[in-house]
Amino acid sequence: MARVKIIDPETVTDPISLALFDWVTDAEGKVPNHFLVEMNFPEYFNAKLSATKVLWETGELTMEEIQHVGVIVSRANSCEYCTAAFCTILNYALDKEQDYVSQLLEQGVELVDDHRLRTLLEFSLKANNDPLSVSDEEVESLREVGLSDKGIVQLIHLVSDFSSYNRINQVVKTDYDYRELWRHVAAI
Repeated sequence: MARVKIIDPETVTDPISLALFDWVTDAEGKVPNHFLVEMNFPEYFNAKLSATKVLWETGELTMEEIQHVGVIVSRANSCEYCTAAFCTILNYALDKEQDYVSQLLEQGVELVDDHRLRTLLEFSLKANNDPLSVSDEEVESLREVGLSDKGIVQLIHLVSDFSSYNRINQVVKTDYDYRELWRHVAAI
């Protein structure tokens, strides 16, 4: 059981929050508990999720690349909840086959053959796990796969953004409301 109240979505009347609910419903098919936990601080929810929306909809990374980063970072941070959320988006909104998403959970970066995507994911893991050890060469590798300074900053912000969602869900123990398949396969 969550350590904070899960807000009843029927009680939300703020137009900004409702627009963000629509946005997340398009990606996940529903408003998940995570967002209802965040609604305990609606002013920050609106600002934070609006910033996430900017990261996802502008910049140089594709939505598919972004969701891969979300899965890999959340998996590395042992956040079962967020790992399932980003698996859901890959599968539901981006039409990635369930078998592929399951394999990504099981194998991680090792599954990825695409050079650009693999470079992004390896960098993301390093930035997440040991940011002080990121080398000039690793930053340069991002340029070699097509990112400009804007894309590099976007990627680093994505890692940070995903990690912050991981922390809130882990600390408040958000009630899991995704497919049991993702929880079972992740087995974090």
